[in-house]
Amino acid sequence: MSVRRIARQELGDRGAAIYTAKLRPILEPQCRGQFVAIDVETEDYEVASDADVASDRLWERRPDAQILVERIGYPAVFHALNTRSLF
Repeated sequence: MSVRRIARQELGDRGAAIYTAKLRPILEPQCRGQFVAIDVETEDYEVASDADVASDRLWERRPDAQILVERIGYPAVFHALNTRSLF
């Protein structure tokens, strides 16, 4: 299970910067409305129609990922994940 290494605010800031600078131009034309899970440490990502599916796929490849999930094509960040236990 992933351990929090990055503060929630920093996770959100870093993830939003990665999305804006690197992923938006690639993903928005074809994936609008889907979700992207971004590991803010490696910049690796997964896209899926469901936020949980995108983050689970990324955790399968990167068990220690520090994940931000964003809805592609929408201005607001969806949520930041540091561990699999959300509640």
